[in-house]
Amino acid sequence: MIYEVTVKPNSKKGPLVVANGNKLTVYLREKPIEGEANTALIKILSKHFRVAKSCIIIKSGARGRKKLLEVIS
Repeated sequence: MIYEVTVKPNSKKGPLVVANGNKLTVYLREKPIEGEANTALIKILSKHFRVAKSCIIIKSGARGRKKLLEVIS
């Protein structure tokens, strides 16, 4: 399944996942430095979807706030 994800790094709300169909908004406490936010994103979504971290792949947008993610179940 492919999801459009909007990431809000350095947020005081985090960690939080807000779902709206195939669009997700994820609030993270981590800063977008040296891939910390992407690592936290994968960890949070693996718990949200109850899959292994290796089942979540960032298809595009690894350096931006808007990402396309594939979740393999």
